[in-house]
Amino acid sequence: MKRSQVERLYHLHQRLRRTGAILHVDGLAAELEVSRATVYRDLETLRDRLGAPLEQPGDGHVRYDPDADDYELPGLWFNESELYALLAAERLLEAVEPGILAPHLDPLQRRIGDLLRQTGHDPETVRERVVLQPQARRVVDRDVFAAVAGATLAGRVLTIGYRGRAREVAETRRIHHQRLLHYRDNWYLIAFCERAEALRNFAIDRIQQPRETDEPAQPVEASRLDEHLEAGFGIFGGPARGTATLEFSPTAARWVADEQWHPEQVDERPEGGGLRRHLPYSNPTELLMEAGRWGPDCTITHPPELRQAAAERLQEAAARYGAEE
Repeated sequence: MKRSQVERLYHLHQRLRRTGAILHVDGLAAELEVSRATVYRDLETLRDRLGAPLEQPGDGHVRYDPDADDYELPGLWFNESELYALLAAERLLEAVEPGILAPHLDPLQRRIGDLLRQTGHDPETVRERVVLQPQARRVVDRDVFAAVAGATLAGRVLTIGYRGRAREVAETRRIHHQRLLHYRDNWYLIAFCERAEALRNFAIDRIQQPRETDEPAQPVEASRLDEHLEAGFGIFGGPARGTATLEFSPTAARWVADEQWHPEQVDERPEGGGLRRHLPYSNPTELLMEAGRWGPDCTITHPPELRQAAAERLQEAAARYGAEE
């Protein structure tokens, strides 16, 4: 099995540190099942980037300087894919909700900057080259977010005022929070609502005056939470109502085929090109919006009531465009 550079560096370090003897590049190449040139490159990385006290007496021999202090590899170091994952994580921390988490994340970001310098990357250059562009992000009050997150982690019942987008006034709810969810650039609280006697998804930007109580929140089984979140397509949650079938044109299929809309989706490639996707859904609102995003390149073919709902939405939109001012 081919080893990554990280695995090879760790192996070389362990061999050189453990034996304390002079080793030969040929033997190391055989152990690692790589070429001599690869071993030399790895040894150069150990010495020049990771600061190992490496000596090369000549004729292909290597060892750690016996007079040097005990050397250990840095506590955290990366291969290429791990490094870029770290960079994306740092940018995500900055982009998720500027200002809300900053006081808590600043020390972590400074530490990430130190680690990047150890691997020979300038943090400022990295930040300029790794960009995450939020889309349709809604503003969250930092005090509300802090109260909700704190109560969630503390495991306490939370009393909130909640004004859903279908209501004009806020309603008081007592909720047993279970998970914080970041979905499509927005924050949601997954909680058991005493009033509804069921799990509900609360948009944090719609929460008002959260108050943590002294009562412990009652946990919901992880399997039930997973079912609530993953049963159907989209954010609305709840048990699946049925299976939807969407037909995509060959043009749209070039993009959609690579997208996972739901863990249980099933894709087919009909004759003539295109893509046929089957996936479970509960509340159809988000699925109708997603299908509508593709315009004439997407058709809902099943079930009939979902197809009819999509047709009515498109007819209403067409009527608006055709109406005279």
